[in-house]
Amino acid sequence: MIIVEGWVKLAPGEIDRLHEKALWMMEQTRAEDGCLSYCFSRAMEEPDTLRIAERWQSQDALDAHAASAHMAEFNAAMGGATILGASLKSYEAEEKATLLGD
Repeated sequence: MIIVEGWVKLAPGEIDRLHEKALWMMEQTRAEDGCLSYCFSRAMEEPDTLRIAERWQSQDALDAHAASAHMAEFNAAMGGATILGASLKSYEAEEKATLLGD
């Protein structure tokens, strides 16, 4: 399994402008083969920071996502935003235990 985790700090107001596009991106991505989960959220302590959390069945699935038309469209929308900082990293992982729920 591949886990992607990170954040993007945007200028004030940018996250609100991108809200609908981010919801659309989550819907498009969650329908992709190999996507286990895909979520954008606002950092509670920094409301202008977009948190990113993804889980993929394989690197091939993540690579296909990166090459998708909806990723290009979302990147174009993000390209128009004022980005003050960012960090996005991928990790290879395996499930060890269920800590809560199913």
